[in-house]
Amino acid sequence: MNCRRKACLCALLCGALFLMLVTHGRQKWTPGLQRLAPAARGQARNQTRAPPARSRPPGAPCGCPSCVSERGRSPWFDQRFDARQLPFLAAQNGSVPPSALQWWLALQRSSDAQEPYQVIQKMFQVVSEPPPHKPAVPARCRRCAVVGNSGNLRGSHNGPLVDSHDAVIRMNKATTLGFEADVGNRTTHHFMYPESAVDLPPGVWLVLLPFKLRDLQWLASALSTGEIKTTYMRVKERVQADKDKVIVVNPAFFKYTHDSWTEHHGRYPSTGMLAIIFALHICDEVSVFGYGADPQGNWHHYWEDNKYAGAFRKTGVHNADFETHIILKLHSEGKIKLHR
Repeated sequence: MNCRRKACLCALLCGALFLMLVTHGRQKWTPGLQRLAPAARGQARNQTRAPPARSRPPGAPCGCPSCVSERGRSPWFDQRFDARQLPFLAAQNGSVPPSALQWWLALQRSSDAQEPYQVIQKMFQVVSEPPPHKPAVPARCRRCAVVGNSGNLRGSHNGPLVDSHDAVIRMNKATTLGFEADVGNRTTHHFMYPESAVDLPPGVWLVLLPFKLRDLQWLASALSTGEIKTTYMRVKERVQADKDKVIVVNPAFFKYTHDSWTEHHGRYPSTGMLAIIFALHICDEVSVFGYGADPQGNWHHYWEDNKYAGAFRKTGVHNADFETHIILKLHSEGKIKLHR
């Protein structure tokens, strides 16, 4: 009997020893498993948990942390920004007030004496009218990048940041091929006028800046017959673009920008200035790239050598220094984010 008890006790001791050896072996191959498991689980929860949404004050106009159209944060901006201004033309005659139309027609007189509203109506027989302008809404955060053509883009490595925006606005002869690392390769809106026209890939909005009545006629021609070959110089007869993706900046918007933003400095605002103010009206957040001189103080395009540095500043048509002042002020007031 005693022998049996001794045998049982020995078996139990051997089993306990075996379990201890097995447990020790497992801990040897997974060091600190029991000690680190709670911390590891906590880290996993932290990695998968979505960051808390930044609370927006009641009545905020959009879903962004900071909305362009939000009033009260910048009295300087609120004095100038008029949300009632229509950024682009509609087919209705009333979209251009007579006073604004008269001012616009005097900018660059053309030889044509046609009735302006008839020209507008004929243009809309060729191109589709854009969808109605939608103001900011609390559920939306539309982030836009306005990309200028300054040489300060070279070496910036801003391409991925530019492309991360919902809308990417480029202008005139801007090219991305070979410069993607610095300027990105996405374009959703391309600003141009007849003398700076380029072909566009499918899906990109052609945004016409009409500086004269002839420009509206050219647009209809360039997307149909190709009959208009000159303005005050030889221009591109036809443009590859989607007729259903055309926006014509309202001449009244030119005057609004000239009156409220550039404050009559220069004869009229530049393409770059109009593009920024346009973005302030259609976007909820605006980032600006490629404006101003390069680090050496030269004014030139990022895709070319600095052959005519400073030519833009000497035209007398635009006031580059005052426009730069306004852009810097918009940045300091938190209404745009300027990348230089």
